[in-house]
Amino acid sequence: MEAAQVLEKEGAAVRVVSMPSWELFEQQPIDYRTAVLPPEVTARISIEAASTFGWERYIGGNGAMIGLNRFGASAPGEVVMREMGFTVENVLAHARPLLNAPSGAGAGGVGAGRRKGHEKKSD
Repeated sequence: MEAAQVLEKEGAAVRVVSMPSWELFEQQPIDYRTAVLPPEVTARISIEAASTFGWERYIGGNGAMIGLNRFGASAPGEVVMREMGFTVENVLAHARPLLNAPSGAGAGGVGAGRRKGHEKKSD
């Protein structure tokens, strides 16, 4: 949420979407799904404190994924999260290039993550 706030202060239209269940999301009517993830918004980032596998269907070909694709880290939770890239700075480093893409994909950004319990919209 902090990264979304920073991007909004920079003038970006940002939406943070919580998706705790892909299966439940896919069962929703298409109108709902396209309202949550508008097809014209291609600046998307998934942030998953697990594998990135499967997120490509929601972020599309122009999106970015932040997640874990390896095993073996052991440390206090805060240290592991920082070392694995789950920081505001890393999210911003992935988001800014998407928002500045020449395709105009940055007209509104959508970040999708299954672990956060908030949704925020700005137009």
